[in-house]
Amino acid sequence: MVQPGQFALAAAKMSKQPAPRKIIEIKSAADPDAKVYPRSISGPYTRWRWVCVWLTQIVFYGLCWVPWHDRQAVLFDIDNRKFYFFDLVLWPQDTIYLVMLMILGALALFLFTAVAGRLWCGYACPQTVYTEIFLWFEKIIEGDRPQRMRLDAAPWSPRKLAIKSTKHLTWLLFSLWTGITFVGYFMPIRELVHDLFMLSPGAWAAFWVVFYAFATYGNAGFLREQMCRQICPYARFQFVMLDPDTLIIAYDSKRGESRGARAKASDPRALGLGDCVDCGICVQVCPTGIDIRNGLQNECIGCAACIDACDQVMDKMNYPRGLIRYSTENAVSMRYTPMDIARRAARPRVIIYTVILVLLTVATAWSLATRVPLKVNVLKDRNVLSREAEDGSIENTYRLQIMNTGDQTRTFLISIAGIDGIRLAGDNEVTVAGGEIGTQTAVVRVEPGTRKSGAIQITFAIVDVADATVAVTEHSKFWMP
Repeated sequence: MVQPGQFALAAAKMSKQPAPRKIIEIKSAADPDAKVYPRSISGPYTRWRWVCVWLTQIVFYGLCWVPWHDRQAVLFDIDNRKFYFFDLVLWPQDTIYLVMLMILGALALFLFTAVAGRLWCGYACPQTVYTEIFLWFEKIIEGDRPQRMRLDAAPWSPRKLAIKSTKHLTWLLFSLWTGITFVGYFMPIRELVHDLFMLSPGAWAAFWVVFYAFATYGNAGFLREQMCRQICPYARFQFVMLDPDTLIIAYDSKRGESRGARAKASDPRALGLGDCVDCGICVQVCPTGIDIRNGLQNECIGCAACIDACDQVMDKMNYPRGLIRYSTENAVSMRYTPMDIARRAARPRVIIYTVILVLLTVATAWSLATRVPLKVNVLKDRNVLSREAEDGSIENTYRLQIMNTGDQTRTFLISIAGIDGIRLAGDNEVTVAGGEIGTQTAVVRVEPGTRKSGAIQITFAIVDVADATVAVTEHSKFWMP
């Protein structure tokens, strides 16, 4: 007789399902009410973070001042609906490139997050960059973490008021210049600065300068880690892009536990302790105030400040570095080598993201490289479809809008084809300055009886007289009575 327990065991074996894919666990442990006082730290990752700060800010504050062919090299001129990027001039008709840029940005985000977690957040995100800059100002004026904490806890006094006022004034001036620079990418910055110094800026220019100045001041001076904890949506949906082979900031609990203080010369194993001395420096340096030893958390931005801090403690204790390190969940639990981590990085989703990103990037670059800096609109005069000219020929009138989307003045030759004996009456050349729209009236004539009555397709060819590769053909209809 089969026992119930045996029957249950047999049924379980028969219906055995494959184990579900392991999903990386992301916790949330930061106290949203506690003010964070990040401690200053040095180390290779901190230096890389400051390299990113310098590079991004040199580009941001400097690029808008670069002259290019008697104009600003990079200018998103919304008033005139033209975007300048060195020799490239984009018009509203080039919206496809903006769409492609957004698609490429999204794919890059998916790819980099799948491979290396939140490296963007930790090194190049504007919130991280400006928080670093504001913290640097704060350290210079108020001192390091202990001094800042004592100053905030102290009662108000003339000294405290002077220090706080100096810090906020510095923040405001820096934020104001940031706002001016940002707006300077949407209107010529030299004109903007001149108007501001003369106290005669336009209403909208003044509004946006003040708006972005206070946005910088508020985000980097006050919100800081709250942007990453509560506001930024990226921290909330990142878990769908991570897996156990994604590079993250990882604490090696097998090596570190149990935690505890000990003398430098003592044997931690004899004391039943791991390598973590429970100094808490990894928490003190964290810009979002989390304890990485509790596992990966939403608030972790991957800046690696805790790695620099922990490695210094390990050096002092003569322990191996890497108790906290860039690694993966699988690598920590299964003791993978760096080569194993690199091999497992080339997994299907990463390969798919990479192939799509490369193909779209190449296609976009090719499209821009082969883009003809000329656009033409042909508008038929609908008031008079056709009429008889003085010489007895049939005449149609067209209005040509010729957009020179390049950066240099060009002279274009207009020709017409499609009907035997068709010809242009009047001037067939037009000169258009770079980044401008030229208008030309084209009077087209055909001998009567050449074709049957009705609408007949004709072709306008517009060619640069100095460069035949810059050419566009447009179709229209010739009305034969």
